[in-house]
Amino acid sequence: MRIRTLLSGRRRQRRVYQAVVVLAALGLAPSAWLFLGADDRVGTVAEAPSAPVAVVFGAGLFDGKPSPYLAHRLDAALELYRAGKVEAFLVTGDNGRSSYDEPDAMRTYLLEHGVPSVRVVRDYAGFDTWDSCARAKRVFGVDRAVLVSQDFHVRRALALCEAAGIDSYAVGVDEPHDATWYYGGLREIPGAGKAAFNALLTPDPKYLGVKEPGIAAALADAAHPAGG
Repeated sequence: MRIRTLLSGRRRQRRVYQAVVVLAALGLAPSAWLFLGADDRVGTVAEAPSAPVAVVFGAGLFDGKPSPYLAHRLDAALELYRAGKVEAFLVTGDNGRSSYDEPDAMRTYLLEHGVPSVRVVRDYAGFDTWDSCARAKRVFGVDRAVLVSQDFHVRRALALCEAAGIDSYAVGVDEPHDATWYYGGLREIPGAGKAAFNALLTPDPKYLGVKEPGIAAALADAAHPAGG
């Protein structure tokens, strides 16, 4: 009787172990998809190909100004612009309340660093990565872009913008591997699952709205600069 009880207990332990392994594999599968799917389309500013638009994703504000992570994204986008690799910027972020405005803060930062105002287009409804990518394509007409974000996030951005129909390359901004970096990396695990869902079903963004001409105007200015 005791041997039978021990064997039954071991079988239960084995089933629990197998269930944990299966759940862990399912949980990590989306993250593996993001890394395997990135192929050779993630790199540095120096490695990035030319594209009409740099899409810069919001990353928080401190006292109404870009957080350090967001400032680093904007600095990388400025490097692309100064190297002649992009001609316009789509800054996309959260403006869900009047007291919090990522796109305006991002635009101000770029203008303070010498970018003409016509070249910076704001998306006020980039509430998450999928919304930013879907709206970049469907509202702003972006067909090809260099995406700029931290290295732990760019693969998700790349997968979602590709799913939205944008031919994309992603520049990953490197950061010190501190608590903030590790927290961002951990958030990517559930984020990858959500990304797989969005890439598969391609839902409408929270706010779609009408088409906006800002990117077309920015690229027209790049082709024929005012006063040029």
